[in-house]
Amino acid sequence: QVQLVESGGGLVQGGGSLRLSCAASGRTLSIYAMGWFRQAPGKEREFVAAASWSDGSTYYADSVKGRFTISRDNAKNTVYLQMNNLKPEDTAVYYCAAESRALRPYYYSDYKLYDYWGQGTQVTISS
Repeated sequence: QVQLVESGGGLVQGGGSLRLSCAASGRTLSIYAMGWFRQAPGKEREFVAAASWSDGSTYYADSVKGRFTISRDNAKNTVYLQMNNLKPEDTAVYYCAAESRALRPYYYSDYKLYDYWGQGTQVTISS
């Protein structure tokens, strides 16, 4: 089993920045990739970004490219999401997820294929 704990959410004004962290514990050697997803009220959970644990390749949703950066610290078993130039439409609960199936990157955006999830952290952007 893998446990994921997120931190770093909050309330910021539009144009501001936040950095989310997700610390993994437990059977972390089983992790192949980690991702960030978000879910706004009444909407389906959507892909934000993902990072391969082996080679560090990163992938982003079009809506966040150029504004968000996912990074990882393997030594700390932690993945980060740096979010810049935040917009009100970025408001959502952000979830960290890990997959242990060795997915091809094509599938990183499918939240149903992830095995472990954090509890979520609220991000609210005011206009």
